[in-house]
Amino acid sequence: MTQSERKTERRLEETILELLDRRAPDATICPSDAARAAHDGDDDGWRELMEPVRRAARNLVEAGEVEITQGGERVDPAEARGPIRIRRTR
Repeated sequence: MTQSERKTERRLEETILELLDRRAPDATICPSDAARAAHDGDDDGWRELMEPVRRAARNLVEAGEVEITQGGERVDPAEARGPIRIRRTR
């Protein structure tokens, strides 16, 4: 991973945590919420950030900060396929 990619992941990790801080303790966010918040333009360039957001969320899972859920249930990030949600660790 390049230094630029790592810097982007760190920024996305911060964005995820900031978005969760603004919500109820048990609330979730969609990865697209973080991608849109981190994207500097008003076009659909945020879509390019979707996989980096998912990587950032996995980093935060490893750090014990967040959980990844599907259907309201916590899932292993390595096993998650399809739409996910992110919430603070309970």
